[in-house]
Order: sequence, then C-alpha cells, then structure tokens
Amino acid sequence: MHEPLPLVPRYRKQGYGRADVDRRRAWVEARTGARLEHVGAFSVDSEAMRGNVENPLGTVQTPLGVAGPLDVCGEHAQGRFYVPLATTEGALVRSYERGMVALTRAGGAQARIERDENRVSPVFTFDDVGAAVDFARRLPAELEALRRTAESTTRHGRLLRVEPETVGRDVVVHFVYSTGDAHGMNMIVRATDEACRHLRETLGAPRGYALSGASSEKRASGALWRGGKGKRVTAGARVPGAVVRSVLHVEVDAVVDLWHRTVVAQLQTGTIGYNGHLANGLTALFIACGQDVANVTNSAVGVTHLERLPDGDLYASVTLVALTVATVGGGTGLGTSRECLAMLGCVGSGQAGKLAEIVAATCLAGELSMAGALASGELAAAHEAYGRNRPEAQ
Repeated sequence: MHEPLPLVPRYRKQGYGRADVDRRRAWVEARTGARLEHVGAFSVDSEAMRGNVENPLGTVQTPLGVAGPLDVCGEHAQGRFYVPLATTEGALVRSYERGMVALTRAGGAQARIERDENRVSPVFTFDDVGAAVDFARRLPAELEALRRTAESTTRHGRLLRVEPETVGRDVVVHFVYSTGDAHGMNMIVRATDEACRHLRETLGAPRGYALSGASSEKRASGALWRGGKGKRVTAGARVPGAVVRSVLHVEVDAVVDLWHRTVVAQLQTGTIGYNGHLANGLTALFIACGQDVANVTNSAVGVTHLERLPDGDLYASVTLVALTVATVGGGTGLGTSRECLAMLGCVGSGQAGKLAEIVAATCLAGELSMAGALASGELAAAHEAYGRNRPEAQ
C-alpha cells in the first residue's frame, strides 16, 4: 500500500478564513524551511479569495509604479489618465511614461474598439465525413434554440452566432458570445456545455470535447486575426516631428527606418503580427488591475505601425486583435486590483470598453518609447540607469 501523501491542509470548507490561511502558511513553512513573512503580510480579505485561488496562504507583492499623463481620445475613454503598472523590470515604467508624454504633447491618442466577442470551440467526431458535413449543414437552423438554451445559464452572456468548421470527420463548432464587462470564459463554457447537450438530443451529436483549442484562449495563433476572441481595439496618433525630437531624442526618419528593418527581421522569425514589446505593458497592467495574466498570450498579438506623413510628422498606431480585459468578475474586485482600476475610473459594470481603450493607448506609448530608444541608441543606457537592481555581495 502507498503511504498517505502529505497533502496541503484544506481545513473545513477549503479553509479561506484568516486563521486557516495562517495555519496553512505555517504548515508550508515547516515543510519547506522557508520564512513566508511577506507572503503573510496581506490586507486582502482572505474570504474574498474564494473562487480565485485554492489552498491560500497569503499574497505575492509586486512593485507598483504609475506612468502618465496619458491623454486618450476614445469613444469610451476620454481624458487624462495615470496608469498603474506592476512590474519588477526596471526602466519599464519610465519608458512607458516617456511614450505617454509624447502622445499627450501630440494631442492624445485616438482609440476605437471595432469588435468585442469571446468564443468557446468544442469538437465533435462523427462516424464518417458524410455525417460530419450533414451535422454542420443542419446547425444554422438550430441557432435560436441554441441561443435560448445557452442563455438560460447566464444573466450576462449572449450567444451571437455559431460557426461550424469541418475537418475530416471532426466538426469544430465556434460558439461566439458577447460577455459584457466580464472576461466570461467560465460563464460561456457552462453555457456551451448546455448548448452541446441540446445538440446531442436534437441532432444526434456525439459526445465530444468542450475545448478543442481552436478558440486560441491563452494561445497566440494566426486564427486570432479573424476576430471573435476578445476586443479588437486600435490606438493611433499623429506625433509632430518636433515632439519626436524633443521627447524621443530621434528624427522621424530614423524611427520609420527602424520599423522597416525590424518588420523584416520579425517576418524572418515567423512572428505572429509585429510589435516592439506589447507584452511588457499588457503584463504590467494585467497584474495591477486583476486581469487574467495568462491572456497576455493572445492579447499581445497585434501590429504596430510607424509611418512618416507627407509633412514630416510621425503617425503611430497599435492594433490589438484579441485583447482580453474585464472590469467585473475574476480578480477585478480584490484589494489592490480594485484600487488600480479606480485610478483609471474603470471599476465595475460599463467600464470594460474604457479600460480596453486605455490599455491600447498605453501599449502605443510603450511602442513609441521602445522605437525611440532603439533608433537613438539609448536602450542599453536607459536600462543601465533605471533597470539594474544590483544585489549586495552576500
């Protein structure tokens, strides 16, 4: 017989009370020999962690900086913002702030959301190609029934359409939803599970797999370009040559030349899209504002475009094709996450569009600053000045 494994203590109903969290942390300290003093020094109500984490023993603290001012001229975000960025990468906040200053001096960044959807893509396997194609052909007629069934499980999710895709004797069915201000992945997985039950009862669909991977949830893929995964949002600005010179310390022609050379280099590597460092700003914002950080993988798929206008000004834009952000649900209501969202005026319902436009404008600022640092040759010096946390000799 196997000896009982030393499982992490559950304590009653998973043990979210402060006393249980403290006992669990002490158990881990005894098992590992680590001192978890800072992990245990948290201000979040431990009971509020239920639904966000299992076996809680405290919180992780990440340095939080603020960058700004950032002027945004969007349909949802309008005004001046100071953006919270949680990171341990020195020079990142200063870099984004420099780009924000350039955008604000240029009159601000325009931002627009073109599409806002989320999807779940189960897969069904039939006996043969004929049965698979027949199922796919019959599916559109079931849309209204599928909509009623799926939406019976949620107050916020709306089924917009279904898109069958046949490969051999498999049929991937994309269930495409509007999820409001929530990321809503758990919500629409449940709704889709109920819809699949309807398909089994009415169309004789076999039991398949709820997640096929075709939705590109937390994956970077070329399929993201066709939309349906998160918010497709674009931010852009005309930046006068004088601002480029004074803030970025470089000429417009040098920035555009850099763009051309690095586009070619990224094409050679098979990069999906083109960007300087979208993942940097996205990750820092996601950590600060309680977003699902793993969604940086799909959210960072996009295109940065830097071009010289006939009058010599620079036009800079960033298009994010699968940005996944929320202002309700998940970790958005926890302690510091709520406070950081409050800094942006993005707490609660009706604010996800605003947050998305701020995120896109922030990414644009980071791309501008990175381009300036590379084109001027300042990148290494900037990291030397701001990004070196040299440990003392032990």
